[in-house]
Amino acid sequence: MIVSKTGVIKKMRKPSKRMLIIIAIIIIAIAAIVAGMIIFEGDEKVSYKVLGETDYPQQIANQVIPEYRALERALACVVDDKIYVIASRGEKPTSGYEIAIDKMSVSEEDGVKTLKIYTVFKDPQPGTALTQVLTYPLQVAETDLTYLPDQIELKVQYEE
Repeated sequence: MIVSKTGVIKKMRKPSKRMLIIIAIIIIAIAAIVAGMIIFEGDEKVSYKVLGETDYPQQIANQVIPEYRALERALACVVDDKIYVIASRGEKPTSGYEIAIDKMSVSEEDGVKTLKIYTVFKDPQPGTALTQVLTYPLQVAETDLTYLPDQIELKVQYEE
């Protein structure tokens, strides 16, 4: 009940079910937006171009790849004032293994900049005829970054 200025007592109407549902939807939407902002805070998309083998800078082809190709990892290096990213699957016993850089982002937490490299790994199908030779699947990408990150994380998703 509500008492008005004139002293008349009025009954307060109950909110309808429709109004309660609308209010609940608004609250849920606001909570989802806030949660999304917290989860993705600071992630900045990195533009890049995947290079073909013939387009690798000579320093990467001759020095970096031979040293790191046997390891499953991601790394970044500077060549001619450009930042390059190398994502590698490591040494594999046959042909048929693939890697693809899907996307990259940079986040900052406590002053530490982390480059996240999202990759898709594809393994050969069982029963497929494969060449029995050691392979080193990798991709090299030229990025639009202007600095080397403090940390690099390789994020892997397997394609089925």
